[in-house]
Amino acid sequence: MFQLGKTIVSEDVIDKDFVCNLSACKGACCVDGDAGAPLEADEIKILKAIYPKVKPFLRKEGLDAIEKQGVYVTSEEGELETPLINGADCAYVIFDENDVALCAIEEAYNQGEIDWKKPVSCHLYPIRVQDYSEFSAVNYHKWQICDDACTLGKELQVPVYKFVKEALIRKFGADWYSELEKVAAERKR
Repeated sequence: MFQLGKTIVSEDVIDKDFVCNLSACKGACCVDGDAGAPLEADEIKILKAIYPKVKPFLRKEGLDAIEKQGVYVTSEEGELETPLINGADCAYVIFDENDVALCAIEEAYNQGEIDWKKPVSCHLYPIRVQDYSEFSAVNYHKWQICDDACTLGKELQVPVYKFVKEALIRKFGADWYSELEKVAAERKR
């Protein structure tokens, strides 16, 4: 672990390789697991505002789940999350013609309907950020369903932090990311 400003960063963010391989995993991270995508408090207002524009992109099951549960839910632990369809798929999941899970929010963004890409936790994956009162922990999340992404990342020699560069800048800023690059360069020496 090393410190960058008010973050404590796992070396795995620099040392591990990762490139999503959707043709292999089919977007399993959006349909596997037992919880929705983590949301930040300020994202709730955004979700409420953009929902009317995202709605046309959703599947019926997603629409039903959101209409019943809301655009977000609060877990038993008090965490804000995206709602799930029958305890499985994220309610915002849609599927392409190859049965690959995609995000309806991101699809609305890609088509110019909204200017918010998706929840930052999704954009950052496989990095997970845990906020504490004095600092944020920035960790690489190893999940078996992403083994193909690790293999592809190693093949292409793309470290995790480079794969999620845009998301890290979105979350922590360009200056923070520049400092991360300096740490990575030092570690390679």
